[in-house]
Amino acid sequence: SRQVYTGAGRVGIGQEGQTAGFQISQRADYIEVLTGLETTLRRGIINTRDEPHATDETWRRLHVIIGDANMAELPTYLKIGTTCLVLDAIEAGVDLAYLLPVDPVEAVHIISHDPSLTATVRLGDGRELTALEIQREILARVADLVGDGRGRPAWALEVLDEWRAILDALEQDPMSCADRLDWPAKLRLLEGFRARDDLSWDHARLALIDVQYHDIDPDRGLYNRLVARGAMRRLTSDAEIEAAVTTPPERTRAWARGRFLAELGDRVHAAGWDHVVVVDTRGHQRHVDLTDPYTGTRAFCEATPGFLGPDGPTTD
Repeated sequence: SRQVYTGAGRVGIGQEGQTAGFQISQRADYIEVLTGLETTLRRGIINTRDEPHATDETWRRLHVIIGDANMAELPTYLKIGTTCLVLDAIEAGVDLAYLLPVDPVEAVHIISHDPSLTATVRLGDGRELTALEIQREILARVADLVGDGRGRPAWALEVLDEWRAILDALEQDPMSCADRLDWPAKLRLLEGFRARDDLSWDHARLALIDVQYHDIDPDRGLYNRLVARGAMRRLTSDAEIEAAVTTPPERTRAWARGRFLAELGDRVHAAGWDHVVVVDTRGHQRHVDLTDPYTGTRAFCEATPGFLGPDGPTTD
């Protein structure tokens, strides 16, 4: 149901786009099972690939492959933030299973095919709810857990506020979110071209606009043109993005990977999620174990003398 704010919009309905029209999500029609191991066939909402990128006795990776590739910043913020809060709630014992639709895959398709956000899906308890109603129930359960925010990350209350605000705006008028969310922004563009040139939904020009919206070229990309005109709300600045290109987050092992690359350059032979291979000053390869996600943070590196020194890591 989160696709109501994370959907990137798509021209065409069905995997082959065989039915003319517009839908909320790019990936919805390619979802075929609830869970599965495949990523190109029989795609699942949740992928069960056993690839934790960490110590496998301790960690598992929840591989959610239903999410669209967003251009707008708010959908990305909400996509990550709400997922974090929902996982926290589940780990705290909050039971959300009663909100599972009778047919989750069909529900994904039904919700995506209805930009009016009024279509309902049947839940296991017999209720028929819209995606917005499902989202509101999830939000309420998570908000009860977060409470006043004490003991929670500073961003938790901010995510709740943005989550609540976007559901209110979508309920009032989905197109009022065209300055914040991808699918309404794209739909507004498409409807403008349709009205101006009398185009039907199966016209090739609309399919081209669909793709051009996502072009990352600042001159060709339609999303970037909207940003340049001040038509899209941003959460970051250009300066923050430029800084993030070269400054890794301090509280994850990305800090160590980034500093190895910055300080040792060509002496880094390989870098992955859970390891880095560097050559020390004696020409010996050193393998840095980062399978613990909390190894390699800035605090860890600064508290470990020589970890990023000229001879490379102090231990294999």
